[in-house]
Amino acid sequence: MSDNTDNTTGDPTRRDALKYGSSLAAGVALAGCSELAGQSDGVETDGSESYTVTMPPMGEVTFDAVPETWMAYFSTYADMAIALGQLDGLQGLIYTENWPSAFYDALPGVDVSFDDVPQLMSEGGIDKETFYDLQSDVHLFDPNFISVLDDSWESADFDEVSTGIGPIVGNSIRRRGDDWHDYPYYSLYEAFDVIADVFQQRERYEALNEIHESLLSEIRSELPPNEERPTVGLLSINSNFEKGAFYAYPVHDGNGHKQYRDLEMRGAFDDEIDGGYAEWDYERLLEIDPDALLFQYGFSHVSTEQFEQRMDAMREDPVGKRLTAVQNDRLYRGGTSYQGPIINLFQTEAAAKQFYPETFGEWNGLETLSNGDERLFDYDRVADIINGEFER
Repeated sequence: MSDNTDNTTGDPTRRDALKYGSSLAAGVALAGCSELAGQSDGVETDGSESYTVTMPPMGEVTFDAVPETWMAYFSTYADMAIALGQLDGLQGLIYTENWPSAFYDALPGVDVSFDDVPQLMSEGGIDKETFYDLQSDVHLFDPNFISVLDDSWESADFDEVSTGIGPIVGNSIRRRGDDWHDYPYYSLYEAFDVIADVFQQRERYEALNEIHESLLSEIRSELPPNEERPTVGLLSINSNFEKGAFYAYPVHDGNGHKQYRDLEMRGAFDDEIDGGYAEWDYERLLEIDPDALLFQYGFSHVSTEQFEQRMDAMREDPVGKRLTAVQNDRLYRGGTSYQGPIINLFQTEAAAKQFYPETFGEWNGLETLSNGDERLFDYDRVADIINGEFER
């Protein structure tokens, strides 16, 4: 365990300026909180003015300086920080794998790589000492979800990290209804609003929010009538295609399916599943027989080649090949359910083209991203915002 002084001078380090200011006191990490915030008592600052952000479950957190370094759980809050121009300060991730990196590659002048970023999750769980090695100014994750991943983590461990190293800010928003999540949920942009206040990047947040609102406004104005929309079945790409054992999902209310709700997707399985998911075979899929099949995590967990191999298994199965979606070649890579604002923009665009090609243009795989004539939002503008080269 390290202290908060420079080993060469003994003087207080910048770590001392980043105070954990929760009003909930020790043990706060696993406590519920009734506020739905996004509040910030701070303004744009040069680092000399303190400010407070509030987000359950951690409650109020006070910063006496803007964080320069950070770590995060995965691609929801980390994507927010990247969107706010903070990539250079990234010190570690609970998971560095299974990101939809092709989306970042489509942004000119934006280079996102985790080759040198430590992954904190290992076969032995999450090692607390690694947090001391990283010495991040702020930790972007929901402590309750971390304890779900590694049940050896307890309230006292999170309090130790937040007081001895740097504050914890985060609220798990991927899905709703988990029994451990007994405090308010956030929408994507409500959570992004708070993280913008953490890094004091209000202008970047507002500029990206404008793009998001413009994209949704354009899409909603062009959506075909409900009866002309296809039914879409949501499956996991991590299903067993050879054995015909599939994880099927309804469209849920969490951030993980935000783009599908925004597109008013007709979820073929919504009325067929009681709960978060079901395990079905080819015969059950054929009974419902959606117009299109969308494979969640298709952009993040498999390559293009791996995706096509799994689709071939479905095309070659004696029952699978009878599916309407197979016969009409409407088998699509779906988004990761861990999406921040950048990933969400791309996943919304992709889904719009997959569901409504006559309206928004054909989806022809990831190469569609290179077609500048049919983009639904301004890639250059997004890149400029991330790089801090934009005007309001």
